[in-house]
Amino acid sequence: MSSYRFCRTDDIALLVDALNRCWSPHFPDDPPVTAAAFKRSIRDLQVWCSSCMVAFSGADPVAVLIGAKRPSATLVHRIAVHPDHRREGHGSHLLASLASKLAILGPRRIVAEVPLSLAPACELFRSGGYARETRLTDYVLQGAAHDPGETAGTFVIPVTVDDLAANGLLGEADQPVCWERSVETLNARKEDIAGLAVASDERIEAWLLYRTGCQGQEVDIVSLRSLVDDDGGRLQRLLVRLREQGIGTVRFPKVCAAEVSEERLKTLGFRPAGEHVLYAARAGTD
Repeated sequence: MSSYRFCRTDDIALLVDALNRCWSPHFPDDPPVTAAAFKRSIRDLQVWCSSCMVAFSGADPVAVLIGAKRPSATLVHRIAVHPDHRREGHGSHLLASLASKLAILGPRRIVAEVPLSLAPACELFRSGGYARETRLTDYVLQGAAHDPGETAGTFVIPVTVDDLAANGLLGEADQPVCWERSVETLNARKEDIAGLAVASDERIEAWLLYRTGCQGQEVDIVSLRSLVDDDGGRLQRLLVRLREQGIGTVRFPKVCAAEVSEERLKTLGFRPAGEHVLYAARAGTD
């Protein structure tokens, strides 16, 4: 007999256990989920235990949904069914239950960023009434970046999340970005984020923010933007400086085409390395 329930703030141990039982078998190369890692997701991504749900068969968790909530939307951060309990309707039930709750409490917009390679997950959201909203592409910088040389009157400086915020540049023009590179996440993770910027005497003209991996020789770009139309010259200059720090692998995950065009990224030396689909739905009826 199956049962389902939403969680509370004192259910972190249950949610960690459910993720390790239901999520980890599908991703055996990932490290086990820990309570510390789950608490970091609460801080960094605004995961809400009250937006998380567990399905049980007897006393055993057989499916889990992890929801993150912000005023603009709820993100289905993770959803997984134990391999022995697939095709029993648990995933659909979890999505429907979350939508019913959000139709009353809000926010009514629900989103999910699903790897295109996970066909069953894509089908789950499509069959649940989610529409494909846009494509998010993972990029990797290949080869050595070409140094375009100095730009007269500018210099490269270290920059932080707080520096960009103080100059009114964080979230400027409300650029579309994935959940993990949103302003909220950047602020939550700012102690772990470093950056470089091209500046003139008057303003910051381009910047690159990044997080360093545990090995120290690979980074994930979390923000990349130029305010000057120079065919990517300032951004190229920042990438060269980044490489000079001994960085081997440079990734730029989940990029929306409206954020940085594929053509611009190709001229900078990036190549596609994976694709996600941003699915979206609205809870309830208007």
